[in-house]
Amino acid sequence: MYLIDQELARSHMDRRLAEAGEAARARRLTSARRWSRRAARASQRAARANSAVW
Repeated sequence: MYLIDQELARSHMDRRLAEAGEAARARRLTSARRWSRRAARASQRAARANSAVW
């Protein structure tokens, strides 16, 4: 009985850790996309500013 409870608790913990890892990956991916878009906009602004000078 104790062994079954222990295995059940371990499987729940493993599942929670996996879910936490997936959530962290999703947050990193969202953040990377946001920074990528921000960098692209900054690059476009710099290109427009550069062409306006000449």
